[in-house]
Order: sequence, then structure tokens, then C-alpha cells
Amino acid sequence: MSTTVAVCIATHNRRDDLENTLAVLAQLDPPPAEVLITADGCHDGTVEFVRAHYPQHRLTVNPIAGGSTGSRDTMFRSTAADIVLILDDDSHPIETDFLARLPRLFEENPRLAVANFPQRSDEFPESLQATDFGPSHFAGTYVNCATAIRRAVFIALGGYPAEFRIAYDEPDFALRCVSAGWQVRYETSLTIRHHYSGVMRNGMRMHHTHARNELWSVLMRCPAPQLFGVALFRAVRQFGYAWTRGPSWVVREPKWWLAALRGVPRCWKKRQPIPWPRYRAWMELVRRPIQSEAGWQAQFGDHQP
Repeated sequence: MSTTVAVCIATHNRRDDLENTLAVLAQLDPPPAEVLITADGCHDGTVEFVRAHYPQHRLTVNPIAGGSTGSRDTMFRSTAADIVLILDDDSHPIETDFLARLPRLFEENPRLAVANFPQRSDEFPESLQATDFGPSHFAGTYVNCATAIRRAVFIALGGYPAEFRIAYDEPDFALRCVSAGWQVRYETSLTIRHHYSGVMRNGMRMHHTHARNELWSVLMRCPAPQLFGVALFRAVRQFGYAWTRGPSWVVREPKWWLAALRGVPRCWKKRQPIPWPRYRAWMELVRRPIQSEAGWQAQFGDHQP
């Protein structure tokens, strides 16, 4: 039985970017088994465009924006495909045979849960002309706009925390993957074009959301007593980042502190701590990717998922 691939895209008021992405997806050979789109609080004609031009795609409409994290989680749960390729509304595969090669990657690597691909992105102009993205390696996180995930693993490990709304769902899920014996791989044999739209992006708001969610992840995953030191480290590091951005960022740091505190009771109820040796090994993996299977075995042992 062949491995099937679905594409999921969460979009919020970026119809022009989505239009370009869907046009590229239509040229892939073979096409995806299905394309799932969530219009998350869109009021720019996105819904009408998709219904008129791509009625074959599965469209979900959220009248009120709930964030990309919950949207992606819902799409994962509603598809029957074996592999789900996550894209932003402004990202798409470069290789026309991307979906022919992707299933083989997972079939040949049975412990692979997440494959993250290099991006040729306008955010990083040097990547547009890069001729070599280096060797593939194991990593401690990934980027949703350029990632494929084994759906069965996603469901088994609990998916994405809806309360995150947006940001930090990637490292939180990667942590659960490696703790359970699954591998997260930066795979350079395939590439993604990320046009990186500036629409609907706010740097300070993203920083606050990322910092809040990072702390919530610590509360849910880090064992005691280490969680107190890890939480303090995360908060200080985020403050250090704000310091580099200037006084206007520093004076607004308490905004995310308060938001994080409000979510503590809810996160504590969902707390499922990971054994410290594996949590620490994951933190090391985030800082220092592993280049080989032997290196993976040395750091994580032969723990089978």
C-alpha cells in the first residue's frame, strides 16, 4: 500500500500569497492526495477565492481567528494521509517531483517523525542563491512552513497545544518526538521556496507569544526540580533578546509575563513531565545538531518508539 501525502495550509488574510502557493501545488507531479486549507478569521476574499477556483480542496472556515497552531492540529486530525506536508500560505515545494520523493524518505527511515527542509526565503536573501545547504542532520526543532510529519506520530503524541495559538509548537512537538524515540531531521535533499510575506507579521507580538509559549512548554514538559531553573533561564534569555531590540521592547516585557502567568493553571493541569536525561539531551540537540546515526545513538541510545 503506497504512502499518501496531504498538504495543509493555515492562512489569515493573505489571499494573494495563497493564490500563488496553490498555483504551484497544482503543478506538482504527482499531486497531493488532498489539500487542506483553514481560512482562519479571513475577511479579504480568501474563502470566496478558494471556493471558486479550488473547490476540490478541503476548506475549513474559522469565522474568528484562533491561530495557526490549532488550525494545523485540526487539519492533521481530519485527514487520513500518512504524511502531512505543512506549508505557510507563502511557501511551496521547489521540486516538481517533491511529492514523489517525500514518501520514500519516510519509508526508508522508519524512525523518522519530522522532516524539515531548507528554505529559499526572501527573509534571508543569501538563501536564494545558495548552491549547497550542507548535509542532512538530526535537529531539536523545525519550522512549520517547510516540514513534513508522520501523521500517526503526531496523533499518538497529542498533536499541538491549541492554547499556543501560534509559535513554539515546533520545538514543543520535537521534544516529545525525541523523548519517545522518534527522529527529527533537517533534510537537504528537498527544498522549499518561502516568499515570506510581511503581511500580518508583528515582531514584538511574535516575541511575546513565543516567549509565553516557551514558558508554558517548560511547565508542561520539564521535570521537577529542574523546571524552576529552566523556566528562569528561558525568561532571562527572552529578556536579553528584548534588551537587544531597545528600550521600547524592554518596557513591554511584562506584557508576556502576565499572559504566561494567566495560563499557568491550565498548563499545570496538562503537565506530563519528560525524564530529565531526555529533556537535557533534547536541549543539547537544539544547540548542537547531530550529524550521524551513530551520534544519535550515542546521545539518545537505542530507545525505540
